[in-house]
Amino acid sequence: MRLLKANIFRAKDKLWLCIWLAGLGILWLWNTLYLNPAAFARLSAASLNTLFVGILVVFLAFLFGWLAALALHFLDETRTRIPYLFLTFLFNLIRSVPQIVGILIGYVILTLFIQGDILRAQTAQLVWMSFVISVFVFLEVADVIRERIAFYMKSDFFDAMLCCGISESRIINTEILLKNSRAHLLHKLISVFGATIFLLCSVDFIVSVGLSTDVSLSNFPTTLGGLLATMDSKQDILAIGTVVTNFRNFSALFFQHLQGISTAWIIVFTLLCLYKISNGFVKRHRL
Repeated sequence: MRLLKANIFRAKDKLWLCIWLAGLGILWLWNTLYLNPAAFARLSAASLNTLFVGILVVFLAFLFGWLAALALHFLDETRTRIPYLFLTFLFNLIRSVPQIVGILIGYVILTLFIQGDILRAQTAQLVWMSFVISVFVFLEVADVIRERIAFYMKSDFFDAMLCCGISESRIINTEILLKNSRAHLLHKLISVFGATIFLLCSVDFIVSVGLSTDVSLSNFPTTLGGLLATMDSKQDILAIGTVVTNFRNFSALFFQHLQGISTAWIIVFTLLCLYKISNGFVKRHRL
């Protein structure tokens, strides 16, 4: 047991993972006791929806990034350069669009889908949000995969396995990526998860002003960013300012203004912990 505790404290990424889970658990317990049931239900739904989008984006970005990196690698080796140049141009076009702008465009399209009764189910809307975000982050995963492939292709490792009769696709997919690049890929996926939480909450907060008179924020699935933009949460956040002039109001923040305080805390605390987890992971694996 002592050895296990020592290993956890030495591994900063595992330590911060435990801190993150413990912090969320304590907050959940506190809200269970003191937050009214309706607000607690909204906070739980927003947290679960945000987590669902984050996990789905990680999966989609990993899938798209893997396929994109392999496509660029094998097209680069063919004699015909047109498909490679076209794909490179397409990816560079995606890179040229700021992520938050591209996601806002995706929300505009989602608004049109809702107006046309194409996407009414909340699950389908969350999947669309995840797909849009993954389109603008998957190239980061593709870059890491291409870097790992290029690194091993410069060494004798790649040529030696080719001489052994192993196919190039097996060398890349199994030997290079699955067996020798898992730490690099996992680190990038942690970063993608953190970026997704930030982008989703930021865009949902922006969308709170409404994209049209027919479709407002209430038509979209509740996320932490959307919940933070509600009037109740804004009033809870503004209540922090009263503590400056009257410190006696400090205790009231944790009993009377829990929805906004909890929402803001989850966002900030999660981003901080993910940053620490990512840095600790790098140091532990010496990437």
